[in-house]
Amino acid sequence: MNSRWNWRAQREQTAFLALADGTVFHGYSVGALTDALGEVVFNTGMTGYQEILSDPSYSGQLVTMTCPEIGNTGINAADMESSRLFANGFILHEMNTPSNWRAEISLEECLRRNAIPAIAGIDTRALTSKLRDQGTLKGYLAVSGKIAEQQAVRLAAEWGGLDGQDYAAKVSCKKPYLWDAAGKLSASWGIAESLPEADLKVVAYDFGIKWNILRSMRRNGMAVTVVPATTSADEVLALKPQGVLLSNGPADPAAVTYAIDNARKLLGKVPLMGICLGHQILGLASGGRTCRLKFGHHGCNHPVKDLKTGRVEITSQNHNFTVDPDSLDPAKIEITHINLNDRTVEGIEHKQAPMFSVQYHPEASPGPHDPYYLFSRFRRLIGDN
Repeated sequence: MNSRWNWRAQREQTAFLALADGTVFHGYSVGALTDALGEVVFNTGMTGYQEILSDPSYSGQLVTMTCPEIGNTGINAADMESSRLFANGFILHEMNTPSNWRAEISLEECLRRNAIPAIAGIDTRALTSKLRDQGTLKGYLAVSGKIAEQQAVRLAAEWGGLDGQDYAAKVSCKKPYLWDAAGKLSASWGIAESLPEADLKVVAYDFGIKWNILRSMRRNGMAVTVVPATTSADEVLALKPQGVLLSNGPADPAAVTYAIDNARKLLGKVPLMGICLGHQILGLASGGRTCRLKFGHHGCNHPVKDLKTGRVEITSQNHNFTVDPDSLDPAKIEITHINLNDRTVEGIEHKQAPMFSVQYHPEASPGPHDPYYLFSRFRRLIGDN
């Protein structure tokens, strides 16, 4: 760890979070000394901050952790969900010194290296209550000391936000690649695994895909080729996959029009599985609509009911939009899962084509492993078709 980092000087660097409605929260900087705009959301996970920050789905967001003590476990290479941090900024009550045998650097140092601003010392309970009551708000995280509060409020209000924005193309890979071709990245926790033969050829659309989704598919015997978000359906079919996965990703699904068109062309031609943004894209490709949630689902404790089995799963989620159930044609689409908190759609299945999707993250990084069976279900769907 970097013992030279001056914690006292950092905490003397005052900072504030300005919301578009004029509310200002004061604290101190615990990350990079650069200001940032973003959509302010809250995550109810008790831990998993490293996976959250490195999840490309959080691009464009200023993430508030409701758990008051963050940073205890530090940061290590094995728990990254991508090659870098993607959240626009981080908001917490208290930044702790790491005390864990797996820690390689502190959270604070990691934020600085990745140029991510962060603020601590604010009342995150008050902020979370405000977001629950009023809904998601645009914010300006000011840590540089170069901007006045009213100017920050104005910039937050004028920012375009995430509605109608295609962030998937921004966070996607630039060229196709074979996941884990050398067998180096299949293990999580830094522990080598004995993997089954990769006897199924799958293509995964990268709209902001997490490494543990790729690890999970490899653990289920799938050789995965990852392709950029804008890859055409014809290019994917030319690879002769036995299945196609549409991944998680950030921002507004309705804005990713090319992905919707490609999903529509792939329906019925190859077995499909969708996760999070991929679920919403498949809902749109099947004739449905999406709409914005009041404050989104962000956390690893969301109860979801499987309507076919009656089983309840505790799930990990991160999304601000949802598929409108009234827009789905019951002759084509069956709703298979619902959220028990607000009854929103959590899973769908096509009645004529081999396709299913879920709104939550079955690889559960971070989160419980209840939905991990969905990767086996995808393998069975491929085998049946």
